[in-house]
Amino acid sequence: MLLPSSWRPSPAALLPANPATYSGPRLAVWGAMAWLAVITVRSCIHLLAPDGGAHSIATIDISVAGGSNIVALFGQWGASQFLLAGLLWVLVLRWRGLVPLALAVFAAEPCLRGLAGHLKHLTTMGTAPGAALNWVVLPMLAGLLWLSLCPARRGA
Repeated sequence: MLLPSSWRPSPAALLPANPATYSGPRLAVWGAMAWLAVITVRSCIHLLAPDGGAHSIATIDISVAGGSNIVALFGQWGASQFLLAGLLWVLVLRWRGLVPLALAVFAAEPCLRGLAGHLKHLTTMGTAPGAALNWVVLPMLAGLLWLSLCPARRGA
C-alpha cells in the first residue's frame, strides 16, 4: 500500500538547502520545542542541583568513596547538556529548516544512552527517570522525526 504523498518523508529535508525554510507540519516544531524544554530543564538540574541529580533523581548512592566525583561528573554532564540545548534552541528557533536534524539528534540520544548503559552498567537504588522513559520517548521522537520529514498538507 502506498502512502499519500503528504505522508512520504523527504530525506532531503534532514539537511535542507535553505535551513531558514521549513515545509513540514507545525506539530513537529512544537514537539521538538517541548522535548527541548525537557532537555533544558534536565541540564539545569544536573548543572545546578547540589548533588547534580545523581542521588535525588538517578538514585545513585553517592555516600560511597568517590561519591563527590560522581556528583562532579553529573554537574559537568549538565554543563555539556546545557550547551547542546542552547545550540539546539538556536537551530529550532532561528533555522526552522533544521528541525528534522534536531529531531534526529533527539531520537539518537536515547539509543546511545541505552547502548552506553548496556556497555557500562550503572548500579542504582531505584529506576532513574531517564532509564524509565528512554524507550517510551523514542517512538514519540521517531514519529515526530518522520512527521518533520513529510511536507505539510496545505489547506488541511
